[in-house]
Amino acid sequence: MPDKDVIMIRQKELKRLHVIQKVEDRELTQVEAAEILSISDRQVRRLLKRIKYEGDRGAVHRLRGKQSSKKFPKELKDKVLELYMSRYYGFGSTFAVEKLKELEGIKVSKETLSKWLIEKGQYQQRKRKAHRQWRERKGHTG
Repeated sequence: MPDKDVIMIRQKELKRLHVIQKVEDRELTQVEAAEILSISDRQVRRLLKRIKYEGDRGAVHRLRGKQSSKKFPKELKDKVLELYMSRYYGFGSTFAVEKLKELEGIKVSKETLSKWLIEKGQYQQRKRKAHRQWRERKGHTG
C-alpha cells in the first residue's frame, strides 16, 4: 500500500503544479499562468489557495482513486450475469435487457450488459456478410 506522503501525479498535474509555484514565486502573473494552463485566472486563484493549504496534493484531482458513484454494485453485476447465463443465453444484449426488465425487474442498459459480457468473454458478435466486390460494367449496347 502506498505511503500517505507519496503522491501519484500525472504529467498534466505536474505542469500545473510547476506553473502555480512560479506564480507563488512571482515569476509569472496569474493571467500568464491562466494562459499557459488554458484555464481562467479565477481558477488559477483557486489552485493557488488549494495548493497553499494542501501542499502538492492540492494539484491532484480529489476524486483520484475513488469509485464512481454511478458504478453498479458487484452483487447486481453477478446476479445479471448469472441470469443471462442460465435463462437468457443466446439472446442479444437488447432482447436480454428487455427480458431482464420485464421478468426480473432489473434495469440495466444494453451497453452495460454488453460490456459485462465482453469482460467475461461471453459476448457473441454476429459475423458480418462478406462485402461483394465491385466490378466494372460490361460493354454491351442498349
